[in-house]
Amino acid sequence: MSSKRILLHACCGPCSITTIDALRDQGFEVSAFFYNPNIHPLQEYLRRREGFLEVCEKMNVKVIGRLDEYDSKKWFRNAAFREANRCFHCYADRLERTLSLAKRGGFDFYTTTLLYSKFQQHERIAELGKDMAGKSKCEFYYYDFREGWKEGIERSKEMEIYRQQYCGCLFSENERYENDLKKN
Repeated sequence: MSSKRILLHACCGPCSITTIDALRDQGFEVSAFFYNPNIHPLQEYLRRREGFLEVCEKMNVKVIGRLDEYDSKKWFRNAAFREANRCFHCYADRLERTLSLAKRGGFDFYTTTLLYSKFQQHERIAELGKDMAGKSKCEFYYYDFREGWKEGIERSKEMEIYRQQYCGCLFSENERYENDLKKN
């Protein structure tokens, strides 16, 4: 009996570790895809991409898709004047791109490491993923990967994978550090 094939959208290396384990434990053959035009600046994007590649190499996960696909201008156009709802547009862009690649690659399912983070809008991501899949042959696979949160943190430290301090976009970076403006 062959494994079910799943395409995992990965936002970074640390969020991928226990997500990959959970999917494999459930019988999936996992391939990973890194598509995150929301991550700024470009230097931060490159650090996260490198962390993702390190995890995939160490965990023997096939990476598919173009690793140079980074259209920050498109991302900023989508976020402009929608700052309050920027996360929805960001999730939609990444899930839509992942689903498209999963369909072309003949995957049975697709999912995302965004379901791992305690800082993301979990229910919204799950609903969006299911809605996008609709009645296509490639289903969105929902799982609460937050169960592996603490273990993922520890393992990423053990593996010496770069750990970021904000979601990725400039808005989230500002939110993360805005209290520093009030110091002094």
